[in-house]
Amino acid sequence: MLIANSGAGASYTAGWNHLFDPHGEHHFNAAGLHLPNSPLLWINDVLMVLFFFLVGMEIKRELTIGELSSVKKSLLPVLAALGGMLVPALIFYSFNHSSEYLHGWGIPMATDIAFSLGVLSLLGSRVPLPLKIFLTALAIIDDLGAILVIAVFYTDHLSINYLLAGGGILLMLALFNRLGVKGLWWYLIPGIALWYCIFNSGIHATIAGVLLAFCIPLDKVSSLEHKLHMPVNFLIMPLFALANTAIIFPANIQQALTSTVSYGIIAGLVIGKPLGIFGFSFLATKLKLAALPAGTRWSQLLGVGMVAGIGFTMSIFIASLAYLDASHQHIQVIAIISVIAASLISGILGFAYLRFIRS
Repeated sequence: MLIANSGAGASYTAGWNHLFDPHGEHHFNAAGLHLPNSPLLWINDVLMVLFFFLVGMEIKRELTIGELSSVKKSLLPVLAALGGMLVPALIFYSFNHSSEYLHGWGIPMATDIAFSLGVLSLLGSRVPLPLKIFLTALAIIDDLGAILVIAVFYTDHLSINYLLAGGGILLMLALFNRLGVKGLWWYLIPGIALWYCIFNSGIHATIAGVLLAFCIPLDKVSSLEHKLHMPVNFLIMPLFALANTAIIFPANIQQALTSTVSYGIIAGLVIGKPLGIFGFSFLATKLKLAALPAGTRWSQLLGVGMVAGIGFTMSIFIASLAYLDASHQHIQVIAIISVIAASLISGILGFAYLRFIRS
């Protein structure tokens, strides 16, 4: 953002958005293939598939052998995540229901796993281990919810032919898994074809990463997660952050941050997240559907809810999809600035609250 708003800002932002085919929009033709048309789209539609592939494997592991593998284990984080998605979306709706910007309701629903757990790790033993596990499970469910929202609500058009071809590849991968095929190349090479079909189908290409992850044999998941951890977290995520925050601030940024879009995103993440997580968790325990994690207190769970308001990666991603068309580019900038501001506020408030409450 500093570079984008410096003297070199125009050329810097133009570099990320340079169109390989000036006459195209999202696609360009290369050797008969329809591929992403700018460096920004290659990051968001290709490299981010690996991020979603990693997230998909985390979800699969948790659903099969982890904290979400039984109803008893999963009910509290599932209900808490549901509250943490619904309440922020409703808050955004309350600010924007009568405006043309309503399509951004999914932006404040997301929790960034890496940053939220990073804040908790700074607090050490002040946050009990069961609460860290609770936040991990909640954030994974939250990611699954965000993935479903992207697939269902942020799809502009559908190509039936590409969808059918992608469905055929997915069935083949599921069959490989069912037959006990262990070689990873039997999954990864068709996975590239699956990405191509999903990318051209109209559904966002990153969904291919999640679908492929669900087909990977469970005994290969841990080793793949280990191999992808470094490149995803230390190469792809920084590139994503650089490319998607290469935004030139509006002339009157104070006015931009007082729009209904800003109010909806900031209030949704800073207030809606902890309110939804705490409220749904409290209701679940009162109805005896679930119990508070062992050795934890309600005051600590409220602090974890505050930290869950860090929505950086997924929220920015949804913002880039919600206001993709040229007529809403200025709103996309406002949305991304608001996500960054809300994530910073949530992280600081959550850290300070958990740091200074009585243990």
